[in-house]
Amino acid sequence: MNLDRLNGPALSLFRMVIGLLFLCHGLSSLFGVLGGARGTGESLPVGQWPGWWAALIQAVCGALVLVGLLTRPAALLASGSMAYAYFIVHQPDGLLPIHNGGELAALFCWAFALVVVLGPGSWAVDRLIGRRRAGVATPAAAGRNSVPA
Repeated sequence: MNLDRLNGPALSLFRMVIGLLFLCHGLSSLFGVLGGARGTGESLPVGQWPGWWAALIQAVCGALVLVGLLTRPAALLASGSMAYAYFIVHQPDGLLPIHNGGELAALFCWAFALVVVLGPGSWAVDRLIGRRRAGVATPAAAGRNSVPA
């Protein structure tokens, strides 16, 4: 059995799960749902630095990555925000993630970095847009260059 044919769908499912988890994390802090910010049941004060802004990035980038729209830029921003969270928020409490509580930030950072490098997978809005553009551009280009080489 050739498992290579599953690369695109598997990457898409990975991207969707990571995006959904990130979106939920952001929504909990922004709106106090799903347990709220840090499990308090409350939302973060609007505009509070860096928590509220991080939650906004989590919600927006999580949604974009989930559906596969602007996937690479959204994943890059998400990865960078988690690197910031790890090194500024968690790392001062200890070097290793198990000691400083930064496991989630480290995992999200590297998961989004992987999406940046590998792309959105085969099931993504980005792919649909790319196919439509290619489909529209191909007939026009074929009409101009109809002489065989």
